[in-house]
Amino acid sequence: MIMNKTPTLFDMPLTTDVAWCPGCGNFMLQSAVKAALHELAIDPKNLVLVSGIGQAAKAPQYLNVNMFNGLHGRSLPAALGIKLSNRNLVVVVESGDGDMYGEGGNHFIHAIRRNSDITVIVHNNMIYGLTKGQASPTSQRGMATPVQVEGVMLEPFNPLAVALALNAPFIARAYAGDVEATKKIIMQAVRFRGFSIVDVFQPCVVFNKVNTYQWFKENTFYLPESHDALDRASAFGLATAQGKFPLGVLYQSEERAVYEDLIDVSYTPLHQQKPPDDKAFHAMINDYR
Repeated sequence: MIMNKTPTLFDMPLTTDVAWCPGCGNFMLQSAVKAALHELAIDPKNLVLVSGIGQAAKAPQYLNVNMFNGLHGRSLPAALGIKLSNRNLVVVVESGDGDMYGEGGNHFIHAIRRNSDITVIVHNNMIYGLTKGQASPTSQRGMATPVQVEGVMLEPFNPLAVALALNAPFIARAYAGDVEATKKIIMQAVRFRGFSIVDVFQPCVVFNKVNTYQWFKENTFYLPESHDALDRASAFGLATAQGKFPLGVLYQSEERAVYEDLIDVSYTPLHQQKPPDDKAFHAMINDYR
């Protein structure tokens, strides 16, 4: 659980006020993200981090990058708009399990359907941390919280199974406690052309006393090298199996068309394009009707 201390262009000043609790898994995930972006040699000027609301959604504020911090559950529409306005940008979304799978669940579904070239990193701590510990969509059944005092009754949301059902082209899971492995998975996701989702298990040391660092160690396993990431049916079986959670790239396919290609978005940034005249504008509108 050693965090990467290599200086990068993405580092904020040491005096930056970080509103995460000591020991929070967010710190380790942040180290993995920084290390991945550093090794990918991405120019911070060409990178945009997008988030919604929550403890995890504060992540872009603690990195030296362009960032957009939007409404609760609304990070994906903002990310899509940013990518469409300048498809040369590397667009990465970072938000929590509540923000992405709860308030943002509908956007999660339709972002996968569109298959825009963006990377989504979800801090999955199985709890709402910012609002003091009520159950999130991924909280395990039976967990008692200040709100669900007799224990969670609902089945937890399964983001990997949902992504597979919708044929998301890159689906992975990581564990923040293993910074090096998480870094490598994030690098693969960012390199991938199309919608990539990385669900990252990340302990909340204050409000989730069940899914601790030790719990994640004991209840996860890495996919073997023999795993065929092109086999969607096998990946779905792994995503829905009872027992330990698989870590690694479950599924990867380049068969789907990227949304920006489908609608023929220019590589010239929107602010550099000449607006169409009235005749051209009406002709364009008629083409989409």
